[in-house]
Amino acid sequence: MQALILAAGMGNRLGKYTKENTKCMLEVNGKKLIEYVLDMLHNTGIKKLVLVVGYKKENLMRYLGDSYKDVKIEYIENPIYAKTNNIYSLYLARDKLAQDDTILLESDLMFEEEILQKLVEDKRPSLAVVDKYQAWMDGTSAVLDENDNILNFFPKKLFRFQDVEDYYKTVNIYKFSKSFSQKVYIPFLEAYSKAMGENEYYESVLRVLTILGDIELKALRLDGQKWYEIDDVQDKANAEIIFAPTPKIKFELMQKRYGGYWRFPYVKDFCYLVNPYFPPEKMREEMKAYFYDLLSQYPSGQETQRLLAGKMFGIEAENIIVGNGAAEIIRSLGKVIEGTFGLAFPTFNEYPESIGYERIVQFIPENSTFSYEIDEMLTLANKCDNLLLVNPDNPSGNFIPKEQLIKLADKLLQIDKKFILDESFVDFSTRGDAESMITQEILDSYPNLIVVKSISKSYGVPGIRLGVVASSDKVIIEGLREKLTIWNINSFGEFFLQIFGKYKDDYKKACKQISSQRDKLYVQLREIPYLDVIYSQANYFLAHVKEPFSATELCEILLERYNIYIKDLSGKIGFEDKESIRIAVRDEKDNDVLINALKELI
Repeated sequence: MQALILAAGMGNRLGKYTKENTKCMLEVNGKKLIEYVLDMLHNTGIKKLVLVVGYKKENLMRYLGDSYKDVKIEYIENPIYAKTNNIYSLYLARDKLAQDDTILLESDLMFEEEILQKLVEDKRPSLAVVDKYQAWMDGTSAVLDENDNILNFFPKKLFRFQDVEDYYKTVNIYKFSKSFSQKVYIPFLEAYSKAMGENEYYESVLRVLTILGDIELKALRLDGQKWYEIDDVQDKANAEIIFAPTPKIKFELMQKRYGGYWRFPYVKDFCYLVNPYFPPEKMREEMKAYFYDLLSQYPSGQETQRLLAGKMFGIEAENIIVGNGAAEIIRSLGKVIEGTFGLAFPTFNEYPESIGYERIVQFIPENSTFSYEIDEMLTLANKCDNLLLVNPDNPSGNFIPKEQLIKLADKLLQIDKKFILDESFVDFSTRGDAESMITQEILDSYPNLIVVKSISKSYGVPGIRLGVVASSDKVIIEGLREKLTIWNINSFGEFFLQIFGKYKDDYKKACKQISSQRDKLYVQLREIPYLDVIYSQANYFLAHVKEPFSATELCEILLERYNIYIKDLSGKIGFEDKESIRIAVRDEKDNDVLINALKELI
């Protein structure tokens, strides 16, 4: 058996990385793509590689020579690589293809060696490696029957997203038997190339063959094995995470992303804090029904957004501002409110980073649970100009009930201190949204109160970026409004605000579901001997990690072995001498996956 790699293309979308080299010379995690493949060919016992070269061929040929370890390398040149696609490169190599059973590969792939081993060991003579279609994939897809017969290939121009559940993506790794190449594929390749020209793709020939009738080629379905096609710089960054050389590097790269994890659909995200039970299916369907209208039209300006948000929270529009996520509001608070801010640590770092650490008066509770009450907050308030409180706090989950918060707001009003309250997680608490301080009566009674609330967290829509700030202090509200652009909210966010009222009961039910799952997960986590878990009324837990793991080691192991991503709190203020993590609450199925993984490590 031999291998054949098509490596003539220019790879323009990779910019500077392919300015002087063809794509297979691209380095991912310090090693060239071609070296990854050659090592796998060597390990699976394949002794011969045919390389079709073109763009910057001299660099590639000089680098590899005529052999790599015990793999002999032969070259075929495509002199018109700039004007042709891969069908012509394969056409030039047709004589070599006819000489032996062949593994056909494209040069821009990274994949696990297990895929190649499965392909070589499979007794079926001709196979196309396929994987269930996912959002990050692009290119030719196939539809299969239950016996792995390929019913049809679909190039990009014929792809129908409404049929995506039926599609398998071609991985661009094939095994062609010598007989299949000689008697079927090469004759059609020659005919197709003459009829359709040189600017086509070799999968087009496979499509014609499947349409004409029963052929030898079957599908080899992947079952969780990793692969990635690298067409641009974003693909390179994604591949460097998927194929990171060590768990440490993988975890560090994942942390730097701050989201976008749909590109890694196999990863269960226990780091970011989102309600999995809301929006309900009917609400999602309603948003889908108006997708094109929302996509193709401008959103309303800020005044309309305020009307919608006021309606959603039952307060006057003049008392509320809508932000592009709570983060946009937080970024503006320090610019609008003067003076210093008292803040309990550990906390959500966006606040001190936005306001400036030099304006923060820190309070760190002297206990392992980081708990505190209003008396301690009043003491802190006497040391600064404004008091900032996250309730429930993040990551500790410390919770102060509404009755106590009103007392705190009253005392702060008496001493002329502004009270900034972030209640982004309060709806997960035992009494749900009844604990919210965003009511007209409370805002009118306490003009010193400024309430921030993320709509990403408990409402389960972080992708549309919504947050609000509410206050009866018109100077503060107007100051924050002036910091925002006229269209800071997109049409999808506006539509969410518009229709939310119809689903308010579903929202309350979803928060209760999370509350129930939280309490169940708490009991399960307490059974893990290397975790000391602190109870929370939010949708996450702070846990101190004990031997035999450090916090970072546990995070790295969970990501590498189980594709579970949790928050490492190492190095954050308050955790300098502690080994601690934060674990989000997901739905029951995912929570059970986490618990099973943690138990396996006992």
